[in-house]
Amino acid sequence: MTVRTRAASRADLPRLTEIYNHYVIHTPITFDVEPYTVERRTAWFEQFALNGRYRLVVAEEDGVVVGYAGTTRFRVKPAYDTTVETTVYSSHETVGRGIGRQLYAALFEAIAGENINRIVGGYTLPNAASAKLHEQFGFKPVGVFSEVGYKFGKYWDVQWTERPLRA
Repeated sequence: MTVRTRAASRADLPRLTEIYNHYVIHTPITFDVEPYTVERRTAWFEQFALNGRYRLVVAEEDGVVVGYAGTTRFRVKPAYDTTVETTVYSSHETVGRGIGRQLYAALFEAIAGENINRIVGGYTLPNAASAKLHEQFGFKPVGVFSEVGYKFGKYWDVQWTERPLRA
């Protein structure tokens, strides 16, 4: 089976919501604690465009979306405009198949010409797969926020990483 990447479209939103909700319900990977409806997830989707800093790409296998990656605004103050934050999720059925690597490669290619200085990414600890993915793409650890998220009856740490857009 061949996995291809492409820009996300509005028609992908139900599947993107389904992929994300698995992690909301079953893991501490996201600190959301209530599943989303497609309607509630629409505002998140609308921040992305086909050009500019904030992009969303999907991986598709046999016509089914199996993951997504995007860049979002890091902070609202204008001096942060050239910094973006990443997000990447693969469907739980495809974890370990390299979908995240393919998505990040496509995403970083899509934003290569944009006015971006830094890309930051945070992930809940422990998460060996996210650590490896970020390391493979040149992200360097910059710090751990300890016990900043509370989910499933316990506190979770978040590892923050960064990399320049261009090496």
